Amino acid sequence: MNQQFDMVIIGGGMVGTALAAALKHTDLSIALIETHMASTPSGSVNECADVDLRVSAINRANENFLSSIGAWQNIPKNRKSAYDKMRVWDGEGTGHIQFNALEMGEPHLGHIIENRFTANALMDIAQQQNNIHIFSPATLKDIERFVSSDDADQSTEKYFVHLDQGQSLYTPLVIAADGARSFVRSWAEFETREWDYGHHGLVCTIETEKPNEACAWQRFLEDGILAFLPVQTDSDKNLCSIVWSCSEDMAEQLLALDEIEFNEKLSIMLEYKLGAVISSGQRVAIPLRQRHAKSYVKQGIVLVGDAAHTIHPLAGQGVNIGLMDAYVLADEIKQGLARGLSAHDDYVLKRFERRRMPENLTMMATMESFKRLFAVKTPGIRWLRNWGMKKVDKLGFVKNHLVQEAMGLKRTIR
Repeated sequence: MNQQFDMVIIGGGMVGTALAAALKHTDLSIALIETHMASTPSGSVNECADVDLRVSAINRANENFLSSIGAWQNIPKNRKSAYDKMRVWDGEGTGHIQFNALEMGEPHLGHIIENRFTANALMDIAQQQNNIHIFSPATLKDIERFVSSDDADQSTEKYFVHLDQGQSLYTPLVIAADGARSFVRSWAEFETREWDYGHHGLVCTIETEKPNEACAWQRFLEDGILAFLPVQTDSDKNLCSIVWSCSEDMAEQLLALDEIEFNEKLSIMLEYKLGAVISSGQRVAIPLRQRHAKSYVKQGIVLVGDAAHTIHPLAGQGVNIGLMDAYVLADEIKQGLARGLSAHDDYVLKRFERRRMPENLTMMATMESFKRLFAVKTPGIRWLRNWGMKKVDKLGFVKNHLVQEAMGLKRTIR
């Protein structure tokens, strides 16, 4: 069965669904393809086991974006963990920086939210729209390209998107929101720059002896970076989601530990800032890879989110730059429609690319610089690094600038 759409979005995760939801008041017919719908909590007695391993630090700019499309209001209040402080220190020295929302006159720096709750809130919005047709569960089988000509003899790339259930979707615009291993990116032969970090990201939910203080804790280690992110649930337990970026060998050792040994190791590595780690859930280690497409747009195909770029998780900016991709692409499409242009017009799509690529590259370069700086073991560099961190901690205007960038407050959400 063939169906025609103005746009087909491959990938109904947070970024793809946010894009669809941001276009809900347009006349565009949109197809949203997703293999698996997000799960809901199981109500397990083990609180750590009932927290999604995948959490994101949603910054203020994306809080505003999600609010503007009605999704933020759909995320349960008891699963949005606001944090108003961030403490970063060098585990190999004395350097430290503390960020505080109160110093900036802001209520908080961001929220730690399980991905499934954000994804479900966005999907709820998409399901309510007449112009959004959701195909789920559905899997992309293949894409077929052909060229059509209009009455003015203008050639346009068109696509048949073939799904596993037998549907064929006809469209002039394909959005690749299908993740880091994007089938669409590979099929369309987008060139990328990429390399392995040589690190794995170990994720796990833990319970600590002391409250997390609504603070994001991050310690730079000789072998990587350890972050404790506050998580809020129905209980009053002191839960955190950890992200430990470490070498592959270290990740294998950590996965091999029993729960008591792992909890003790974590307690020591965080220097008992939150007391002892008293319980922990499932552990998973994910290989970390830097990737950036050399272009985001090609002949009616657009890359967004992890399909366009993946970044080191040390500052939690991956999902934030992906959601900003969705916001900016929707913004440019709506502006183009107001001027009488089509959603797939190359002028519209290239404006999106010009707005997003410099910001994404800047953020990726900054994170890469931080990672390399803290990987240096030379004593002289370590001393300078620690001196610099203590110096920055005393310069309020510098800290405010760094925090505003991380919070996305320098960007305007229309």
